[in-house]
Amino acid sequence: MNVQAKAGFLDRTLRNLRRGWRTMAGAGYDADRASSRPDLPDEDLTQLKNQMSACLEGKGGEVSARTRAAALGHVYLALDAVGKERFLRTLNDEFAVPQEVVDAAVDAYHQAGDPVERSKAEAGLRAALESPRLRLLRQFNDLPDGVKFLVDMRALLLPLTRKDPSLKPLEQDLKHLLSSWFDIGFLELRQITWDNASAALLEKLIAYEAVHTIESWDDLKNRLDSDRRCFAYFHPKMPDEPLIFVEVALVNGLAGNVQALLDANAPVQNPQAADTAIFYSISNAQKGLAGISFGNFLIKRVAAQLSNEFHGLKTFATLSPIPGFMNWLDNVFAEGKPGLLSAAERKALKEATGSSGAKGKLKALLSDHAWAEDTKLAATLKPILLRLAASYLVEEKRAGERALDPVAHFHLSNGAVMERLNWMGDTSDKGFQQSAGIMINYLYDLDSIDDNHEAYAGGGRITASSEIRTLI
Repeated sequence: MNVQAKAGFLDRTLRNLRRGWRTMAGAGYDADRASSRPDLPDEDLTQLKNQMSACLEGKGGEVSARTRAAALGHVYLALDAVGKERFLRTLNDEFAVPQEVVDAAVDAYHQAGDPVERSKAEAGLRAALESPRLRLLRQFNDLPDGVKFLVDMRALLLPLTRKDPSLKPLEQDLKHLLSSWFDIGFLELRQITWDNASAALLEKLIAYEAVHTIESWDDLKNRLDSDRRCFAYFHPKMPDEPLIFVEVALVNGLAGNVQALLDANAPVQNPQAADTAIFYSISNAQKGLAGISFGNFLIKRVAAQLSNEFHGLKTFATLSPIPGFMNWLDNVFAEGKPGLLSAAERKALKEATGSSGAKGKLKALLSDHAWAEDTKLAATLKPILLRLAASYLVEEKRAGERALDPVAHFHLSNGAVMERLNWMGDTSDKGFQQSAGIMINYLYDLDSIDDNHEAYAGGGRITASSEIRTLI
């Protein structure tokens, strides 16, 4: 799906949400007035604060509360980017935890004598630490698509907090709320097929695919063929919105090239004869749920379900990108890191290119991927780039323990093993830009997932095959 098609899909989703709340919204500062001045000028901001306060007063019972929340949400949806940011800042700054209330609750806790008093003081302290904005946000839970509304609100808020950390309290309140609502116990795992999914859901798969772009409806149909599987998690409050989904190919042996794996002209395999399940794409569909992890449960449950369906499956692995490799290498070039290339590698580059200055030449060659068309040059670069990629994946860490590459961190956190690097695994423009065309197989040994997870989560130990460690 191209950019315009995705934008049209998102516009339709927004229009549906607005229509659903229009009939519920009451009078006051309404969406029509907000849309006439969508940047939320100061005069309107005063009315907005009053409307937020009215939502917190709770007058008139449950129906009135729903009406006020719907009106407030309808106003938010009518605002432009500037207006939405001002809306969020107002919610963050004006409806924070009252410091004097917290101080009083802390004093009461310290002064509590017997266990009964201390228990009451603890309850009072917990209540004092709950911000008014959190109580307001909860009111959207009862509205049609209210949970999706809050997920999208956090998606807009996250990049704002990176620029301005003062918005972090509101973002954390939203994360706290969504974390409790999106506990894994509330989620439903569903297989998505060409026949059982609505056109709207299939369209969302195309829009949300984040790893390997789905180019057309035929491409999607190929990914849902009989030798493929697609599974997604859904929430009861968002029944038609996938939260995260995984695409699987049933093959024989480890797959090493994603173009071959997704070739629509390749013959359909007999899934009953397959011995390997390749997880080739895992996409988080909701940006507003970033940091709320259920990907590890998805892989384990899908592996278990596939094992029950296909008894011949012995191997569960991924064919994954290495999205941070080229950025890391660019930074290494910029820093002038000594010892990047061995003497033998410098010599091989000089012989292949006819020029000295091996590091500078390597940087110049990797500025585009014309080198991949030169058989001799590609053969020279292959051992160098595979070694550097292995070194990046295994040795480069953030905060001393976490793998620097985000996809590596995801799979290692889930208990996977770095199994094999694949030269020319992704020959698309994106593949060369991210990782010089190299991909990796992460292996999920179902008997050792928990041990691998504990080793990585507890001390940052990366489990890698002898083949990858030999490259280093």
